[in-house]
Amino acid sequence: MSDLYWLTDEQMARLEPYFPKSHGRPRVDDRRVLSG
Repeated sequence: MSDLYWLTDEQMARLEPYFPKSHGRPRVDDRRVLSG
């Protein structure tokens, strides 16, 4: 069952300013998290 929706590079670039900044721990892949 693959209901993933991958965002394009342009869409990710528009969303990046709204992602929280990393403090100490490495961030997970935001694109993977958003795709579900």
